[in-house]
Amino acid sequence: MSSQSYLQKLPLTLNPSILSPSRSSPASLQINLLQSHQKPTQNKLNGCNNSCSSLLPAAVGGSSSGILSAIGRAIEEEEEYRKARAEVHKKSVDLEGYSVEGISIGGHETCVVVPQLKAAFDIGRCPSRAVHQNFLFITHAHLDHIGGLPMYVATRGLYSLKPPTIFVPPCIKEDVEKLFDIHRAMSNVELNLDLVALDIGETYEMRNDLVVRPFKTHHVIPSQGYVVYSVRKKLRKQYMHLKGKQIEKLKKSGVEITDTILCPEVAFTGDTKSDVFLDPRNADALRAKILITEATFLDESVTVEHARDHGHTHLFEIMEHAQWIRSKAVILTHFSPRYNIEDIRQAVSRLQSKVSAKVIALTEGFKSKYS
Repeated sequence: MSSQSYLQKLPLTLNPSILSPSRSSPASLQINLLQSHQKPTQNKLNGCNNSCSSLLPAAVGGSSSGILSAIGRAIEEEEEYRKARAEVHKKSVDLEGYSVEGISIGGHETCVVVPQLKAAFDIGRCPSRAVHQNFLFITHAHLDHIGGLPMYVATRGLYSLKPPTIFVPPCIKEDVEKLFDIHRAMSNVELNLDLVALDIGETYEMRNDLVVRPFKTHHVIPSQGYVVYSVRKKLRKQYMHLKGKQIEKLKKSGVEITDTILCPEVAFTGDTKSDVFLDPRNADALRAKILITEATFLDESVTVEHARDHGHTHLFEIMEHAQWIRSKAVILTHFSPRYNIEDIRQAVSRLQSKVSAKVIALTEGFKSKYS
């Protein structure tokens, strides 16, 4: 590239309003250095002549390759910065007809909300968006997953919302009832709820077109995940050749002409070891349209053995078992707070290369290394 053509492009590359949105951006530091070389010629950049071309070698040490390389690096870092900031402000994702939002930071808090289901999975510290969900699914009794339970019920009462339906593993139901009794006694308020001990293999009808079933997970204390199914009617094969009037006649005569089909829509694992991917009884969870699963550890800084010892899943294990995932979308949650947005994005990219599903990370609460 000639000096003249290079200088003609320089103003667009070095526009401070585009490339220096923040003093904390690494790109802005490089641009500030580059601008010192720009000043001798900036008054003539729109119509460079031979005299301004002759200034270039003195400004950049006789070669444009160095400054071009610096500009390229600055642009790449600025783009990374922009992506990171966008992730920090991202509140929800829209996938397969559902929006999924919430916060899930390993050891701190987990609460994932799916408004179309009127459901929250675990309650963490009871974020405000969870309060208006009628159904709450508790996977296990660790405080970062259940700590906001009394506040959830009390706040719904404060807003005059109907008592929620809360699902828990049967082994903790009695203790959860005691927890509410303690809060009723301490605060002298009514805490109204429908507490359901739903065991693995049991089915609960949320509404006429939705049911839920728990599935087995593998944490360090008793735990379970949940699959929410849509309920559909499908005409039986033996009647598919009939015309509309014939089908209607059979229906009026009391003949059952349809089969009930359950289609797994959303699955939530909560905290679990990777064994959840290998249990054939969990096939519905792994073929749900949206699989929301934990990925506490993401890189070589933590071993798979450490993850397993603490009842968690390592990204490397998800990649190893990716062949069993049949979902349309996978949402990763529960990252260790040691990670930042950039680490999480790299993890998503790693897993994306292994599965056909769209991979998304729930990153609210995590910061960029540029923050």
